[in-house]
Amino acid sequence: MNLGLIGLSIKKSSSPQMHHLLGELNKLSLIYRLHEPKENSNAAFSTTLKALRERNYQGVNITYPFKQIALEYCDCVDEAVHLVGATNTLKISEQSIQGFNTDYSGFIRAYQHRLGSLAAGKVLLIGAGGVGRAIAFALFKLGATQVVIYDLNQQAADSLALALNEAGFVANTLDAASLTKEAQGCNGLINCTPVGHYTMLGLPIEVAAIGNQQWAFDAVYTPLDTQFLQECAQEGLRIVTGFDLFYYQALNAFEIFTGIEVDAVEVMEEYSRRFLINSQLV
Repeated sequence: MNLGLIGLSIKKSSSPQMHHLLGELNKLSLIYRLHEPKENSNAAFSTTLKALRERNYQGVNITYPFKQIALEYCDCVDEAVHLVGATNTLKISEQSIQGFNTDYSGFIRAYQHRLGSLAAGKVLLIGAGGVGRAIAFALFKLGATQVVIYDLNQQAADSLALALNEAGFVANTLDAASLTKEAQGCNGLINCTPVGHYTMLGLPIEVAAIGNQQWAFDAVYTPLDTQFLQECAQEGLRIVTGFDLFYYQALNAFEIFTGIEVDAVEVMEEYSRRFLINSQLV
């Protein structure tokens, strides 16, 4: 079975080792390869996808910056894609391409794995890009009452808030001056920006804003213990890590590609044994 990932700046992706492990544990012969189009354009994405179809790929994951472009190549999509307006998983056959959004479904599984039935409540979402957009919609499956959105790109924040409200949910945006005060009145804090990544160390929000909430999530997982999550854990917040999202979206994608239901506990134990650096947050 041929699988892969299409995106830019993906050389350090952990997806190949995850999918190769899933194949091994399920006695399935597969190869998962990374594919970087020559540029950020519809034409470059189209050329890459066409080449993979010709090489009999059965599925590909999609990452930045092609999650919305990929929609144009889907013959049918699932409910999550309709809601979010983007796809990160394509199941390919000779007859069709099916689109799914495992950022959406993976976050739901990750949240429930760590927090059980805890209602998400009022949530501050920092970062309205592709992952932030999927998570914003997923939150309302997890008992969110309101999502407050902040992004340096005000247009992106406004667009996401509008889409959420049009879908029947409650969302609004805020400016930088209101960020700390608004955070203190929220149940959950979410970072969906690159801030905290090993190439962009730091905090997406002031330390003074952390402490009154119940839970926090950081989409960054390199490093796993971001400064943001460390500060949140120190204040007693329950944690959902970026690795949790990576892990469950990968499991969901594998199940879509293969039709095999995965034993999530077994895979987590084996992946941790082989690959994960020791962490209190895993």
